[in-house]
Amino acid sequence: MDTVATKNKQDKLFSWILALAVLTIVYNIAEGLVATWFGLKDETLTLFGFGIDSFVETVSAIGVTQMVIRIRKNPASGRGQFEILALKITGWCFYALTVILTASAIYNIIEGHQPKSTVAGVIIASVSILTMWALIRAKISIGKKLDSAPIIADARCNQVCLYMSLVLLVASGLWWLFHIPYIDTLGTAGLVYFSIKEGREAFEKAKGIECCDCGQD
Repeated sequence: MDTVATKNKQDKLFSWILALAVLTIVYNIAEGLVATWFGLKDETLTLFGFGIDSFVETVSAIGVTQMVIRIRKNPASGRGQFEILALKITGWCFYALTVILTASAIYNIIEGHQPKSTVAGVIIASVSILTMWALIRAKISIGKKLDSAPIIADARCNQVCLYMSLVLLVASGLWWLFHIPYIDTLGTAGLVYFSIKEGREAFEKAKGIECCDCGQD
């Protein structure tokens, strides 16, 4: 009976973590659409870059969802080839985002361009901070209950989304309240930093997984 009860409990936890993984994908897509639209409309580079980042995070979230499905079938498994490919695509997307944001930021400095409004950035960042905080806590809690290091590790990756949301909130809030010159460009520089960091870590993870696979052969 204990074995059956334990298995049923694990199945429920895996159902919850899978639901959270799917929710992450849906949320990132919705956030990306809204953020990029308002970023273009209000000519806010930080918000636009944040929206593009949400689409990049969607690719990573799809890989995580695949991983959760694999772990549910075999708790001892890590990431498969699909997840490795998702990590590499995510890495290249982050690097591409870095180039685009850097070029746009330089252009804005040369042209002296400033946002029309950053109210949308404040609202979107606030919603994102609350959402990411809730997702991180829920994923880590379930990961600990399942004693799954991969799930906990991927939950902590959402912290970068939280940091980017904070960057967006600060940059948007300061412009909204005080109209500080080039604060939008400075916020974009913050996104560039995290994009480079995330891109590098994505490739390092993919390489590490491939090395582990080689060692098992």
